[in-house]
Formats: sequence, structure tokens, C-alpha cells
Amino acid sequence: MRVIFLFGIIVIPGVEFAVFVEIGDRIGLWPTLSAVFLTAIAGVALLRRQGLTTLQRAKEHLERGRFPVNEVFDGLCLLVAGALLLIPGFVTDSAGLLLFFPPVRAILGRIIRRYLTAPERLDGRTGKTDSRLSGRRRAGAPGVENIIDGDYQDITSADRDKKNKTSSGDTKSFPPFLR
Repeated sequence: MRVIFLFGIIVIPGVEFAVFVEIGDRIGLWPTLSAVFLTAIAGVALLRRQGLTTLQRAKEHLERGRFPVNEVFDGLCLLVAGALLLIPGFVTDSAGLLLFFPPVRAILGRIIRRYLTAPERLDGRTGKTDSRLSGRRRAGAPGVENIIDGDYQDITSADRDKKNKTSSGDTKSFPPFLR
């Protein structure tokens, strides 16, 4: 996680600056600034159009009683795309524009889904697979204990009937989980 943060804070602005200077040398300052400004405007227009379409699809899924998983993911991608397009620079604008294409979002969704459903993860410190780092705990896996510790009280049906009788002899009308 630290590497990603370091990459985002140091490397991306450095690359953006280098690309900005290179394009500024080739086409001039004002056309470069205009291009950055126009990509931000185009990004907002694309975000509005595709965002409304995604919202409508999500609403239709909810009306049918299904959770709109793909639409939520598309909405998240569009949110990231909009943020990338508002950051001045050509590299972030390119990445943001890529997220507006549904095939790119579908590929990204498959990659993330494969990562989230992988049975084992690599331990970042040792480089070995560690089943404890997976989202699922598997019985019999090394290092995974299947111990459940708890207290219980055995209540037989006769004891329960005695407790539930009132003075008039009627059984209380409470549901079982409230008795």
C-alpha cells in the first residue's frame, strides 16, 4: 500500500509535468492549456451523460428486485474517471477517458473480481501463499484453527414449558426468540 501511495504522490505528478512540458514545447503554451481545459469540459459532459445512463440502469435493476452490482461498479469507475479528468494533465486525462469506455470497465471489473475471489493471497513480506490472507477460511488449511469457544445452557422442553406458563396456566404468546 505504501508503494501505491508513493507512486501516486511522487511519480504521477512527475510524469504529468514531463508530458506537459513536452507537449508545451511542441504546440505552445496556450494550445496546451486549452487542451487541458477542453478535456476537463469534455470529461464533465461524458460523466453527466454516462452517469445518468448508469443511474437509470441501476434504478431499473432495483425495481426488478435485483441488486445492481455492475451498475455500482460502473458508477465507481465513472466517479474515478471524472476525478482523473479534473486533475490537470494529459496522463490522468488519458486514464480518465479510458474509464468511459464500457469494454475497458468490463475488463477492469473481471480483473478486480478475479482478485477478490482468489482462494489464496500472497503474503507481501514473505512472498508465500497464506490461506489466512484470503477472504475465505478453509477447513483443514495449515495455520487455520477451527475452534469455537462458547458457553451454553441446556433447556429441555419441560423446563421451557414450566417457565412459559403464567399463573392462569396459559402459555405466553411471545415468539421463541423473546422467551
